[in-house]
Amino acid sequence: MEAAPFIPVSEPLIGDNTAPLVNECIETGWVSSEGRFIPEFERKFSQFCGAAHGVAVSNGTTALQVAMKALSLEPGSEVIMPSYTIISCAIAILEADCVPVLVDCDPETWCMDLDQVEAAITPRTRAIMPVHMFGHPVDMRRVMKLAAKHDLRVIEDAAEAHGAEVEGRRVGSFGDMACYSFYANKIVTTGEGGMVVTSSDHYDARLRSLRNLSFRPERRFYHTEIGHNYRLTNLQAAIGVAQVDRVDDHIRRKRKMAKAYHERLSDLSQIALPVEREWAKNVYWMYCLILADDVEFDALEFAKRLRAKGIDTRPLFLGMHEQPVLRERGLFAGSSYPVTERLARRGLYVPSGLGLTAAQIDRVSAAVREVLS
Repeated sequence: MEAAPFIPVSEPLIGDNTAPLVNECIETGWVSSEGRFIPEFERKFSQFCGAAHGVAVSNGTTALQVAMKALSLEPGSEVIMPSYTIISCAIAILEADCVPVLVDCDPETWCMDLDQVEAAITPRTRAIMPVHMFGHPVDMRRVMKLAAKHDLRVIEDAAEAHGAEVEGRRVGSFGDMACYSFYANKIVTTGEGGMVVTSSDHYDARLRSLRNLSFRPERRFYHTEIGHNYRLTNLQAAIGVAQVDRVDDHIRRKRKMAKAYHERLSDLSQIALPVEREWAKNVYWMYCLILADDVEFDALEFAKRLRAKGIDTRPLFLGMHEQPVLRERGLFAGSSYPVTERLARRGLYVPSGLGLTAAQIDRVSAAVREVLS
């Protein structure tokens, strides 16, 4: 009997509205970082987020880097961020000559623990970097109250949460700036790519300069600040325009996927499933499973057993305090973040792509049940 097809963890959904836009770039020769689709993509996506401006860049990491640099913080400034996230957040803070200060995360939403954020604020704190995890937003109402109380800047990392909401207001519209990734597995993709959205004219101008080598507007090839070549291409932006036009459908697909998994797996005591707080709209970027403490194997073994059944998975993030490259820099020595550590060892996410079918969800769910039985 032939084995069932392997189910990948995520595949992009490229609609039939995409090819005509990409073909226009090829036919007109506008394939680099100039062309009509870049401003159109910036406008459409920033409007979707509820922000006044969008500045497209080469990926989500460079979005964080230019956003941090745009703040112009004095060297040694502290920026509070979650221990549980991708290393891009810490890199952006370090490259701005600032100091990352970690807090643990909520065990159910996996977003930063806001009680710990308040406790971590010192006279050297200048900013907070909340990260919206796997589609569930941080409670930005509380973050912005803390920021106002202590005169702090806020950069949202919304790479995993396109369209997520807090009390009906989309993430990306709360902080001074918000950063997005358009990697192939994101709800809106350009293959690679990113964007910083902001409602500040000042930050908009700073971001546009920093992404383009900081050319002076009055004279080309004349520089008074170190910038970067972090530009997005018109080809990528054309794909982005087509994606934004279908983003509402993509979010519906993600939420429908999550509901289907919930229905098939919620009776299993061996795993914890994603949640949605009453004030939040979770867009379920990826569907994560966390093994209960009494399950005899860890997430690595869980992944191996699922792969043997043709199911692809990915591990969850290793905490920043356990990253060798950061420890070697003398950061986070002797620190422990128990929730982060548990997620890294007990969690993974299962196939969650936009094109995932009901039959594939059935197969994944059956495999999970078999492994846990």
